[in-house]
Amino acid sequence: MYEAVCSTVLDHERVAGLDYKLDPVKKTRIALIGGFTPRRCGIATFTADIYNSLTAASSDIEVDVYAMTTALGDMTFDDAVTATIIEGDPESFKAAAGQIERSGADVVWLQHEFGLFGGLAGSMIFDLIDRLAVPLIVTMHTVLPDPDPAQLDVMKRLVARGAKLVVMSKHGRALLHSVYGADTDQIILIPHGVPDRPFGRSAQFKAKFGFEGRKVLLTFGLLSPGKGVEAVIAALPDIVADHPDLLYCVAGATHPNLVAREGEAYRERLHAQAASLGAVNNIHWIDTFLETPKLLDLIEAADIYVTPYPGAAQSTSGTLSYAVALGKAVVSTRYVHAVELLADNHGVLVPFNDSRAITQAINELLDNPDHLVALQQRAYARGRDMIWPLFAAQCLAVIEDVKVTAPPTPDVGTIGLEGLLRICDSTGIIQHSIHSVPDRAHGYCVDDNARALMLVNRLGESAEPYRSRMATTFAAFVQSAWNDDAGEYRNFMDYGRSWLEDVGSEDSCGRTLWALGATSLEGQSPSLRRWAHGLFERTVSSAGDFGSPRAIAFSMLGADYLLEADPEHQAARRLLDDGADRLGERFTAASRPNWPWFETLLAYDNCRLSEAMIRAGLRLDRSDVTACGVETMRWIFAQQTADAGHFRPIGSDSFGREHGNPMPFDQQPVEVWAAIDAASAAFDATGDAIWFVHAQHAYDWFHGANDRGVVVGNRVTGSCHDGINPRGLNWNEGAESVLAYQLATCAMRVITHKIA
Repeated sequence: MYEAVCSTVLDHERVAGLDYKLDPVKKTRIALIGGFTPRRCGIATFTADIYNSLTAASSDIEVDVYAMTTALGDMTFDDAVTATIIEGDPESFKAAAGQIERSGADVVWLQHEFGLFGGLAGSMIFDLIDRLAVPLIVTMHTVLPDPDPAQLDVMKRLVARGAKLVVMSKHGRALLHSVYGADTDQIILIPHGVPDRPFGRSAQFKAKFGFEGRKVLLTFGLLSPGKGVEAVIAALPDIVADHPDLLYCVAGATHPNLVAREGEAYRERLHAQAASLGAVNNIHWIDTFLETPKLLDLIEAADIYVTPYPGAAQSTSGTLSYAVALGKAVVSTRYVHAVELLADNHGVLVPFNDSRAITQAINELLDNPDHLVALQQRAYARGRDMIWPLFAAQCLAVIEDVKVTAPPTPDVGTIGLEGLLRICDSTGIIQHSIHSVPDRAHGYCVDDNARALMLVNRLGESAEPYRSRMATTFAAFVQSAWNDDAGEYRNFMDYGRSWLEDVGSEDSCGRTLWALGATSLEGQSPSLRRWAHGLFERTVSSAGDFGSPRAIAFSMLGADYLLEADPEHQAARRLLDDGADRLGERFTAASRPNWPWFETLLAYDNCRLSEAMIRAGLRLDRSDVTACGVETMRWIFAQQTADAGHFRPIGSDSFGREHGNPMPFDQQPVEVWAAIDAASAAFDATGDAIWFVHAQHAYDWFHGANDRGVVVGNRVTGSCHDGINPRGLNWNEGAESVLAYQLATCAMRVITHKIA
């Protein structure tokens, strides 16, 4: 029957702009975000290297490059670049998010550097990644031990969003955990990739650059005081005294930020320093940005690579990795990356800003050629573990680990009760759990006990003897929640059975009336049904002043149930009629083209508003109300359908954003239950089988047909995790989630029976 229904509704869905097609042989698509060549910066070079290494490593992947560019439009990219993102332009980031979503990307891999995106500490990147539902991998190129407040905020948000965080050093891994709170299993260490070139070709490349017959030192990078070149120039006289053929090559253009502040004044000071020391003939300046092939040739020409950074915080240096991989002896100050990479006698470490130590280290290497060659060979051997093919293999393993592979979804059937029983006691159902352990610190609430009362009335006889006993317990909690003096329901009770408030929220009062109405019809015994009818009648007046549209909708649903049990109940009819008018007025005030909705924003339990209108229209024979409910249902289901066709609940990040497109996270089970109930109402109103398809897609969310391909509801135990966040499952199993899964299962049985 299900296949027949699907075949009759697919054309209908295409018209609606929804596509449920799946491609079982689809290649893994990666959206790679960062700088990209010909941009002249280390991140651009690294991003291009990732692209080249991944595409060379596997034919089963497709890599879309989203390259950062400037508003000047002064960069021309090759065909590898799918789209550009203009730094500092929020709309450009949002447009890129939409393009990535529509592309069917399986993974997004972000190259993060604070100065690359725009906004305070690069915060504009969240205009993009907050809108994406696919797993996010972040390469952290800078991990600061003492971030300023803006940097700390950005890093913590990235940690919260990232499925995996890639660093290139052990120190970076430790900082991510200790300073930024990343989980240890979230962090992946992948050393900087390096080229694979033969060892020992220095003479060949010296000839290429005109360095024949000379011993060559090399420092490379955008020139600025942070490179520490002054310390090497200061060491030159004493080195040249013993090795007059020495040549120190300083390669790289002056850093553009420095040029913007002072022009070439810094470079001129270095030239003046060299002249004052009589070292002009021993320095070769290359004042330009070198593309990677030429840079690698230049490193090959060197005998000793020098990285004299004056501070310890440099977490990674791509050129240091290149120098090691190409078999260069390295003399370096003790910054983080150098200490790790050169450990175990794979290079020479010297103190910061110590020209005498630099002199001694270089002279010892030049005085002992055998020692120099042995150090070069050890460096080259270490570099074999970092060559691009091995780097790519590690990257592919991370991609495979995080990408979504949804398991097959089971048919609707019986699910267990263990997860429900675990969080219930003689008082009621406990609100929260830490993983699967009930958290007594937060006690109970009428919200959950009202939902639980509805559930036990819908469980079959196979749930005995538990369902009868639990029904009495939950009913007693609801009865106790009524505060006769205040004329309202209370919500929160601590674990010692003391109420924590005199009056609960409007929404909790509305949910309680909903549960009472439902129990008046579905209660397991005449006694329970009479009790529910009486308490509804006694407390229904509390709904008269509701301002919350959801409280109005919840109480309307309760009134509809009560009218099914007692068609002549005037108070319930008035509540339903008045609620329909009030929601209709909200719809008229808030809706606009492309936004046919009751509010200017999206929040929780959105589908309940439409469901209440449909149920009211059908009960009261008001076709205008029914039509409003169905129209808004079509729109809200479109908002809750991902481009790939699976169900995507409105994420809690969407709440409060006026006329904003839905954000994907956090996704919560209660939204799925609401969607299924509302789809069932729409089916009753229209007889259109598409609503069964919608309900099935929503229910499949519990079993892996979701943005993370994770199983949220456990069919065996009947328990349910608290939803999906950017990193995957929220591992807690609170009452709202367990009840939503159980109630959604009951709702699917109902609509499946209708369609059959």
